This record gives sequence, C-alpha cells and structure tokens, in this order.
Amino acid sequence: RGRLVLAATPLGQAADASARLVDAIATADVVAAEDTRRLRALAAALGVSVTGRVVSHYDAVEAARLPGLLDEVRAGRTVLVVTDAGMPAVSDPGYRIVAAAVAADLPVTCLPGPSAVTTALVLSGLPAERFCFEGFAPRRDGERRRWLETLRAEQRATVFFESPHRLAATLAAAVDVLGPDRAAAVCREMTKTHEEVLRGPLAELAEWAEEGPVRGEITVVLAGADAAAAPAVSVLVAAVHERVADGERLKDAVNAVAAAAGVPKRELYAAALADRQG
Repeated sequence: RGRLVLAATPLGQAADASARLVDAIATADVVAAEDTRRLRALAAALGVSVTGRVVSHYDAVEAARLPGLLDEVRAGRTVLVVTDAGMPAVSDPGYRIVAAAVAADLPVTCLPGPSAVTTALVLSGLPAERFCFEGFAPRRDGERRRWLETLRAEQRATVFFESPHRLAATLAAAVDVLGPDRAAAVCREMTKTHEEVLRGPLAELAEWAEEGPVRGEITVVLAGADAAAAPAVSVLVAAVHERVADGERLKDAVNAVAAAAGVPKRELYAAALADRQG
C-alpha cells in the first residue's frame, strides 16, 4: 500500500537531519514541499538525490493539491510532505492532508525530528512540564492584547512564533498586559550560526527588542502565571453566582468577574453553567 509520510526537517543545520529523513527524500515517489527550492538545497547539503516527483505544497495551494496527492497514495505510492524547517502541520502546511488521509482511511506516518517549539522550551530555562503552543501572535494591536489577556492566568508555559519586525510591539504589549516581571525567553535563529537566546523579565526583553533591529526566526517562551496568584475557578464561579443573585445577567456577571481576574470569559462561563446545572 502507499502511504503519506510527514517528516521534520532541520531548523538550520543540515546535520540535524535524521537518517530516515535522508532515506525518505531519496526514495519517496512524490515529495510535497513547502518551498521546492529549499527542499533541493537541503537535499544537496545532505548529499542525496531527489528521485521522485516534486510538487509545491504551501498554504495557498495546499487544498488544491490534496486530491492529487491522495490519489498517489491510493495508487500505492509514497508521498513525503516536508516544510521549510521543523515539523509539518505545526504552524506550517500539513494538517489538511493528514486529516484528509485519515478520513479516507489511508496510511499516515511521521518521521520525528526538529521542532522549534520544543527546542525553544529547552533553551528557555523555564519550567516546561506543562506547556501550550499558540502559533503566531496576532498582528493587530487590539487582537494581540485580547490574546495576551487570555494568557494572564495561564499556568502553563506558553510558546509562540513572532516576526522580527513585530517582536518589539508584541513584547511591549505583553509588559502592559502580563506585567513587567513575567519571566520569558526570546530564542532567535535556533541551531544556526548566530543562535541567540535572551532570558529575563518581559520588561528587559521589551527594552532589548525596542533597541533593535531584530533579525531571524523568532520563538518566544512565556513562563506560566504564578499558581498562587491565579484565583481558583470555584471562587470565581461563586462570585458570578453572587452577582446573578443580585439581578445581573449571567453573561454580564461572567464578563465582569473574568475581566477582574484576568481569566478567559468562555472558560468561566462554561464553569458557571456547569456549576448551576450540577
């Protein structure tokens, strides 16, 4: 049977490629690459020839490529999916074709390897037993601040990607919303020649970014909120019920309590409903 293979590619150093990735590049019948030029450059650096058909597989064409790539798998061929760096489907093309292959009951496997998310977690020096990944930070200031508000009471470490020319604005907003003392790390050009990791409170990192210019691939890690500082859900739900008992609408009560505590409104609303019904 054919199969769909997603493979992680090096973040910067070709030597980080696994032996299985090298073999997959050499033997796959079809290679779907986010950037075909980057694929060929990686193959050249690894000293391997791409013998299969190469097709582009970036965001704008991902959906259109699906039927043809799945037909290749149905016909018994191996389709390899790679992105420019790191793991496909993690803020890169890949999710749609995996979902479609699973729905069609076609074999799917993954060749593990480099990931900017876990690499940044390790380099950050922050507690990482539990973490969440947020993709790219929102571009617009209002959306960015609303997104940061949802992280105010997040007790897990948070990892996200950011463009170098928006980093200063994002860190400045984080200082305003999360406070100047929240620990964080900015990881730049990981595994590459000019790798740089800056660790410290958000205020210091924001000042560094403002001085600029910042270049390269950026991954940011935020420390989780202090558990002691985050109000227990039961306490917040009780506050909501108290306001409702005084005549306030549930939605308005939730909005007011959530804003004061710095917790997501949706989660508090669900907890309040569950408590009322339970």
